Amino acid sequence: MKRKAFSLIELMIVIVILGLLAAMVMPSLTGKGEEAKRNLVCVQMKSIYNGALDMFKLNNSTYPSTEEGLEALVKNPDEEKYSNYSTSGYFKDSKLPKDSWGNNFIYINEDGTIEIISLGADKKEGGKDEGVDIKMSECK
Repeated sequence: MKRKAFSLIELMIVIVILGLLAAMVMPSLTGKGEEAKRNLVCVQMKSIYNGALDMFKLNNSTYPSTEEGLEALVKNPDEEKYSNYSTSGYFKDSKLPKDSWGNNFIYINEDGTIEIISLGADKKEGGKDEGVDIKMSECK
């Protein structure tokens, strides 16, 4: 007698095995998307600092003030103060980068000490867990 199909028992065993495998794998995969977004934000902040901000400082001997913000990297805020400003700005296409959640970065310059902040997934100041603010100074 030739068998042409699987029995119900065989199918049930395969389904149970797949369910057990999924139960073991899924917990390790959940949360990885948000972790990847946080890691990307750290890379973006360091890139802004080590790229555009350093070039701005190299040309103008100072970083933009907190009030001028990162917008100073796109458009010269004061032509007299920044006479060596790059004619094309410091970002490609003259667009400010956004964090992984589509928010603008917050820029703070306290006497030459620079901090760049992302508000995180909750898009609000403060927060905890996945909504915690991400600071460049705390990135690895």
